[in-house]
Amino acid sequence: MDGKERKNIQSGKRVSIVLKENQRSGALTDGIVRDILTNSANHPHGIKVRLMSGEVGRVKEVF
Repeated sequence: MDGKERKNIQSGKRVSIVLKENQRSGALTDGIVRDILTNSANHPHGIKVRLMSGEVGRVKEVF
């Protein structure tokens, strides 16, 4: 599923995000969503979330 639309993402879902420091390389980090930080319905680079681990990044894939 696409990580650019907020409706696809809920707290507790498993996602792959790209961290700020990995934006150039595109390296993905998997985790479970704790908080959704983007307020708009969609975002061209992906919805920003905080994972249970505390890491913050933009969603690239929703499982």
